[in-house]
Parts: sequence; structure tokens; C-alpha cells
Amino acid sequence: MSFKVSGSLKKLYPFASNYLEIDGHRLHYLDEGEGEPLLMLHGNPTWSFYYRHLVTELKKTHRCIVPDHMGCGLSDKPQDYPYTLKTHIANIERLCGHLQLKDLTLVLHDWGGAIGMGYAVRHPENVKRLVIFNTAAFLSNRIPASINLCRTPILGSILIRCFNAFALGGVLRACKKKERMTPEVRAGYLAPYNSFANRIANLRFVQDIPLEPHVKSHEVVKDIESRLHLFSNHPILIIWGMKDFCFNRHFLKRWREVFPNADCLELPDAGHYVVEDCYEKILIEIKNFFNNR
Repeated sequence: MSFKVSGSLKKLYPFASNYLEIDGHRLHYLDEGEGEPLLMLHGNPTWSFYYRHLVTELKKTHRCIVPDHMGCGLSDKPQDYPYTLKTHIANIERLCGHLQLKDLTLVLHDWGGAIGMGYAVRHPENVKRLVIFNTAAFLSNRIPASINLCRTPILGSILIRCFNAFALGGVLRACKKKERMTPEVRAGYLAPYNSFANRIANLRFVQDIPLEPHVKSHEVVKDIESRLHLFSNHPILIIWGMKDFCFNRHFLKRWREVFPNADCLELPDAGHYVVEDCYEKILIEIKNFFNNR
């Protein structure tokens, strides 16, 4: 394990750890509460810590399952591992099968969108509802210059693995309410990515962004996009941070084209870490959604 949850981090993240071994590596996940299951999937460079406020409240009425993708959070960080979208989806399939999850509500953010919808299109019978934060599960050529720079061969590896540019960039840019990013919260986001070796998945996620057909995730995302229509009649809640520098209004517009009947809440004062910025409003909206849909 790359770090231990203790001290001030334990106060922010007071959850029991669970592990599933997959092909010799341990996938960490939270399994809190009882009732209808919620599967919350994070992106890069966050981890299950991102959903801590939602878990603390929603576990009172639901079963909250929150994995750390391989290479992230408290999961193992093997150096020679296929960190691709296809593999991350397969890991979620293994976890859902292991826990025998049915009637799932998927809660998706960042890379969690493509991973979660990758699972969903393969197992639509297991999915009841969708809650979509700033993310994508369709092809797009839009990317911030700073993130594209991190895809540059050699330079990207130096920036992300030597200087921790991706995780540091997240705590500096992705949360718009600066008072939320206290030293303790900042340390929580950065804790899993505390060495060159432990930043391997941060880099591999960036390298797997499906901008060009030769990228391994490209065909996977193309297939997911072609089957999003399977969920046109599902209850869907879209919650969007409107100050997101990465998943901006263009991505929200595309989701609303794909799911025109979805409920939608735009949060004008929230950025990419929308849950960190506005978890109080989000909890009210999610509870109302669950009660009515």
C-alpha cells in the first residue's frame, strides 16, 4: 500500500477499506450503508476521497460502493499494468459481479463517465438510474492545452511523474471555492500520488484520452457512444459545474443532446471538482431525484 489513512485524513475519510484481488493486484473499494446500491466512479487524478461527502450522507439510506481504479487511491499501483479504459471497465465488471450488484444507480465523474457507461452498455439490465457529473462517454477533440501538453511523449512523463503536475493541477484549478481546498483536503487528494511510482496511473489515463484513432480507448469510447441510446428512457440527473476548464459547456450540450429528457442542474459557481465545490446543493438534488425517480 502506498500510504495509510490516518490522522487528519482519517477524520475526513472515516471509512472501512475493502479489497478485491484481480489478477494478482488489489482493488480497493468502500462499501458503506445498506439498501439500494449506488456505484460511484471517480476520475483522474482523484480517488474515492472525492465522494466522501456524498457517502457520509447517502449511506444512511443507500449502499454506497466506491472503488479506487487500479493505480489510484488505496488500490495497488503496479508499474507493468494495462492501464487502459478497457481494463478499468473490466475491473468494474469484476467488482459488480463479486458483490452481485443489481438495480444500480451509477454516479459518474471525469473518467468515471467512460468507465461507468462502458459497464452500463455491457450490462444495461443492471442499471436503474444515472447521475452524471462533469464527464464524457463520447468522442470529442476538445482538450485544454495544459492537459494536451501532458500527453507529449517524455515531457508528459516528466511533468506528471516527476513533478506531480496532474494531481497538483487538480487541487489548484479544479475546485473554484478556494475555502473548500483546505490544507487537509488538499493533502487528502494528493496523498495517493506521493512518489514517481505512485503516479503511474495518472500518466496512463492522460495517455489514453481518445483524441486519435490509434489511442487504445478510441474504439472503446466509440462503441460506448453508439449505445448510449439504451438509456434514453432511464431516470437521469445531470449536475454540471459551469466553471470547469476541462469538461466545459460543450460537453454538457452533448449530454443534453444524447439525453434530452434528463433532469439537469447547472452550478454556476462550481468547477471540475463539482462535488467538492457544491456537495450541499448536490445532496439536496440527488435526494429529490431518488425520491421522485
